[in-house]
Amino acid sequence: MGTKPGREGTAVVRILILTIGTMGDVAPYTGLAVRLRQDGHHVAIATHERLAGPVRACGIEFRPLSGDPEALLASESSRNSTGRSGFARMRQMRRLSRSLIPGIARDALAAAERGTDLLLVAAPVTRVGYLVGEALGVPSMGVLLLPASPTGDFPPVISGSRSLGRWGNRVAGQIMSAVADREYEPILRRLRSEFGLPVTGARPALHRRGCDWPLRYAFSPIVLPRPGDWDPGWGPVGFLWPARAAGWEPDASLADFLAAGPPPIGVSFGSAFFTDRERLAETVLTAVRAAGARAVIQSGWQGLQACDNDDVLTVGEVPHDWLFPRLSTVVHASGVGTAAASLRAGVPSVAVPVRLDQPFWAGRLATLGVSPPPISARHLTAPRLTTALRQAAEHRQRATELAGHLADEDGAGHLARTIARL
Repeated sequence: MGTKPGREGTAVVRILILTIGTMGDVAPYTGLAVRLRQDGHHVAIATHERLAGPVRACGIEFRPLSGDPEALLASESSRNSTGRSGFARMRQMRRLSRSLIPGIARDALAAAERGTDLLLVAAPVTRVGYLVGEALGVPSMGVLLLPASPTGDFPPVISGSRSLGRWGNRVAGQIMSAVADREYEPILRRLRSEFGLPVTGARPALHRRGCDWPLRYAFSPIVLPRPGDWDPGWGPVGFLWPARAAGWEPDASLADFLAAGPPPIGVSFGSAFFTDRERLAETVLTAVRAAGARAVIQSGWQGLQACDNDDVLTVGEVPHDWLFPRLSTVVHASGVGTAAASLRAGVPSVAVPVRLDQPFWAGRLATLGVSPPPISARHLTAPRLTTALRQAAEHRQRATELAGHLADEDGAGHLARTIARL
């Protein structure tokens, strides 16, 4: 690799992190980027223009990729997928995203051509990242936030939390991977030809056992232990925590609200979309009042709003590592990033999963004993949410215990040491 001496004689590696999706898909890699920069490497993140601000705010170089994840998630077809099976939802999302892949691949190639010695690739662009690395003769490694390799220990994470048995789980994972390979193959063949690569040289099975492509899973083995039928080198190595923007300070209204009473309930649905946000806001407010609590509501991409008063405050983006420890309970859709942040903060959760991997992580939170049983978004009512909020206090001790264990993990440090060995 085109490296040069760096701090304390280490080699300076020009690292490009390639990721797409929502804030939850990008923010964890800012923490990894900052950690790698501390080792003396030059790090850039290539992702959607919409997320350039959070990347640059952490002092990380941004390189643009096409596509608007909010428009994708907010489309009517995506919104209406709440009631579908996991397999149907994933196929629908892939159909929505396939049209973006050629543009993302060309942008990723242009980003890498600006100076890259190593590509770190997130899902769902592992195939694109491998292709770009091959085209430029640059090594690449997968760093995935979600388990994607087939296993008998649990079902594919986007199919929900219900186990199909060891044989069924493994076969379901293999089928899902094979279907994705088949759907993306025509696009990848055209891109290989465009990039001057042999059309027959594609390697679709990047996250399956026996493949020699370097791969690490960045989630906690405490939250989801490593399956025994996985390659031992895959990890999991621990969560990646988002970096906080340099000089960030909370808004005075938020600091005053938190200081004015007992820890409030937090409501943070992030990029999750509900079909009726007004009804959602009314459901949340009714449940909070019935539970006799205060609340901080993050508006998120949904634009959730409440009438602010002495007991309720609506806020925008606030770092979860700062906000969540100051809350009594967090109500969230249970995407992996928000679920991890609630665990790190040591506060109980009330999970309201909407789609894709959210039911899986919601099930994990309940199994770990840090939340009541999840409430599907389809079945969310004020009485159900009120009951869950009252039950959440019973899970506080367990949440505190798990937070102590997670504090001993260092996913970014583990990956930094892996890269140093490369």
